[in-house]
Amino acid sequence: MHYPAWKYLLIAVVLIIAGIYALPNLYPDEPAVQITGASAGTELSADVLTQAETLLTNAGLNHHDGSFENNSALLRLSNAEDQLKAQEVLRRDLGEQYVVALNLAQTTPEWLRNLGANPMKLGLDLRGGVRFVLEVDMAKALEQRLATAAQDARRVLRGEQIPVQSLRTTANGMVLTFASTDDRSRAQNVLQSQMGMDFVLRPFADTEGAALEMTYTDAKLQEINEYAVGQNLTTLRNRINELGVAEALVQSQGTNRIVVELPGVQDTAEAKRVLGRTANLEFRLVNEADATYTGGIPPAGTEAFPFGTLDGQPMLLNRQAIITGEHVQDAQSGLDENGRPQVSITLNTAGGRLMQNATRTKVGQQMAVLFIENKQRISFNEDPATGELVETRTPYTESRIINRATINAVLGSSFVITGLDSDAEASELALLLRSGALAAPMYFVEERTIGPSLGQDNIDKGLFSTQIGYLLVFLWMIVFYRAFGVIANIALAFNLMMMVAIMSILGSSLTLPGIAGIVLTIGMAVDANVLIFERIREELANGARPKSAIVAGFDRAFSSIFDANITTLLIAFILFAIGTGPIKGFAITLAIGIASSMFTAIIVTRAMIQIWYGNRKNLTKLSIG
Repeated sequence: MHYPAWKYLLIAVVLIIAGIYALPNLYPDEPAVQITGASAGTELSADVLTQAETLLTNAGLNHHDGSFENNSALLRLSNAEDQLKAQEVLRRDLGEQYVVALNLAQTTPEWLRNLGANPMKLGLDLRGGVRFVLEVDMAKALEQRLATAAQDARRVLRGEQIPVQSLRTTANGMVLTFASTDDRSRAQNVLQSQMGMDFVLRPFADTEGAALEMTYTDAKLQEINEYAVGQNLTTLRNRINELGVAEALVQSQGTNRIVVELPGVQDTAEAKRVLGRTANLEFRLVNEADATYTGGIPPAGTEAFPFGTLDGQPMLLNRQAIITGEHVQDAQSGLDENGRPQVSITLNTAGGRLMQNATRTKVGQQMAVLFIENKQRISFNEDPATGELVETRTPYTESRIINRATINAVLGSSFVITGLDSDAEASELALLLRSGALAAPMYFVEERTIGPSLGQDNIDKGLFSTQIGYLLVFLWMIVFYRAFGVIANIALAFNLMMMVAIMSILGSSLTLPGIAGIVLTIGMAVDANVLIFERIREELANGARPKSAIVAGFDRAFSSIFDANITTLLIAFILFAIGTGPIKGFAITLAIGIASSMFTAIIVTRAMIQIWYGNRKNLTKLSIG
């Protein structure tokens, strides 16, 4: 009866690694609030931590172990109730230049964190995450779609050489005026054939002359709303993938709201900033009148925007954009030859063609990159009836020019944007553009973490079920298999530690269905040991010597254990491939449990039996029941 030394070494290494990476789960996280800049390029100082601590102290909220690192401040609170109060105080008094987000601060010792050992993430049904509700601005979505439709209408009529005196947009359409009824009739026929599927056309007499009203159909309005929500859902999922959040939930709620649940998020401030930003780019030509423009009302066909910062020198740009961020296919941040941050942009085929056509005759002129961002201004006003502070959200738009350059040659589908303030700003801009443009701005209407009572109750019930399952298995194995049952129970404890360690290393989130997977794995691990022990009993019953029976029992049971676990593992892979959310959590836990249970049942149990019986001479009996 011989067992190779390398297997003992393997078990020792796995045991040490599993112990180290499972240990952080004994240190629970604390509720905290995190303060970062409203944009990635905003540099904060430790003064913001001092200011926040003063505000919380004046509000009578207990806090401890405040820290400032990685351009963000973190303050720990005693409980979740104080955490919510602290967020409201800081949001109200710090100002809109900061993002105040709920977070959970680790209490894991530093020496474990230096080894890369972090606690296992818990799913949103247990504790570890944040829930956002965002509202899509449908009015803005319709406004953007009408602007595009107005450009299409002008282009169609220009192609037919039909002059348009004026064009103005309405709530759900546009009104065009013409010099004569003949021009209006010609325009109506052309637009009916080109755009009649989306609009209802109605001629009428306007004060400016012969007018044509174009109103979106009800079906088209519904399509625009559905597209806005659908496109924003896709963009949010892309942004969440870029953030590296596992098992996130993004789904629509009602007609214009989107729910985002992020389990195990460590930097909620970054998540909130990235999810809520509606950054877009427009490439526009610098107007020739910019050289003499000093301020005031811009000439017709132009718009003035500040350069660099919001209070920078205004520049005149053509009103018509060459392309927008919707044409961006890829965006990567990097450094130029002088070590300054830049973003390399690749356009799709349509965008490349538009850029090529626009710059073919503009060599020598300047082109600017306009950065547009929709925001909300939050103010707190006293309700005259109740005397309570009421939160008021006012949407507004910030636009600034981040880059201007001379067109030295006809441009294609690749660009480089320079003039950015920091590497962080370049990385965030690349992320926003790479994940896709939002069809309409979104605003946060709700932010919360899972309440500690619900999460802790789920954790307690899950742990209780695991403990009951383990205890019953423990007693059953001892009663039926005696010393072999004790060995199997020790291997089972090792199996649980391995599962926790692997899930911590992989960063997968443990959900309530995942706990069910752990309980199921306990049963499967014991089943493997039962197969082995029954084979040993059969060998003993056939007259084999004890040591020979042990060897034969493990050899004969291996194929059965392997086949049973492989088929279950295939089911776990299928569940992971086609499932979502909790189903994926169950599948991950099940797959990890199968792998660890095979290791402990076949290798660890065998090693412990070898240590217990292998060196005994004249062994005549096994304590197997």
